[in-house]
Amino acid sequence: MTSVKEFRIEAAATTDELGRGSFVFTDDYSVFDWGKMPDPIPDKGRSLCTMGAFNFETLESAGIPTHYRGVVPDDGDEPVSLEDVSEPPREMAIELTQVPDLPNDGREYDYDSYHADAGDNYLIPLEIVFRNRVPIGSSLRRRTDPDDHGLDVDSWPDEVVDLDEPIVEFSTKYEESDRYLDREEADAIAGKADVADLESLAREVNRLVTDRAEEAGLDHQDGKIECCYYDGEIRVADVVGTFDENRFSYEGTQLSKEVLRQYHKRTQPEWVQAVEQAKAEAKRKDVADWKSRCEVEPEPLEDEVLETARDMYCAGANAYVGRELFDAPPLSSAIGAVRRL
Repeated sequence: MTSVKEFRIEAAATTDELGRGSFVFTDDYSVFDWGKMPDPIPDKGRSLCTMGAFNFETLESAGIPTHYRGVVPDDGDEPVSLEDVSEPPREMAIELTQVPDLPNDGREYDYDSYHADAGDNYLIPLEIVFRNRVPIGSSLRRRTDPDDHGLDVDSWPDEVVDLDEPIVEFSTKYEESDRYLDREEADAIAGKADVADLESLAREVNRLVTDRAEEAGLDHQDGKIECCYYDGEIRVADVVGTFDENRFSYEGTQLSKEVLRQYHKRTQPEWVQAVEQAKAEAKRKDVADWKSRCEVEPEPLEDEVLETARDMYCAGANAYVGRELFDAPPLSSAIGAVRRL
């Protein structure tokens, strides 16, 4: 179980064989690393499953290996392609790899132990992040200078920066608080997988998602992939190109989970600040668990906000896959409601 997906195992992976299982997408959401938030967003899980399946099938058609096996209809047991369902699916069949324990002492993590147990079949404990745009509030501005990325300016301008070439970064996946890595550390954490191959793969996934977004009238700003390593091959894993993993916009308005992040910043600043303070305190004290130090709990969302979020996810999924799988308003109407939040 993750914060937004249930995880089912049919046959467990071994050191030399992939397993079989599935993701069952829930309607829960998570922001600021909190985990499950107080209320679900209707049909959110089906929208993510639909977009993820569409993108995996696009990647497979382009010759990119993935762990995807198909979607499972509500009234079926066997996986089928997305084009063979008439209702948006909730369950995605996948191949399974190993996820060894990652021991830690405070904020020190033992990746040598992880890889000693992993063999040639494991989930690479990295997130590979790609950026097509650098917005005003991006952490990239705090962590790097423009010339680190070949940009011909002395300092970050007070405006959005659209990139001619995507920026690719690596961050941790299984640490209590994610952190960005230099290439040397990322290469060590990746184990037998090569970071150059991971970067090349991320750029190709980004290109395919960006192209599809443009066809659907969307702007693809950034996203990430996760990968598994099996028998010398890197495969794209988890879920790709959804409104939770990536940031999209439509006519200048966000069309992603970022809408919920920004709404909480505006309406529950005390909770957001408490989360930031708890993370900072945990870092100062060199401990992994920050959440128990947070003294404020998030409040539920109003019904109107939940309805707006539901329509955003569903109308966006319809537009992206080019099918009216969801009963949702036109995307322009859904985005109009988002602007009024």
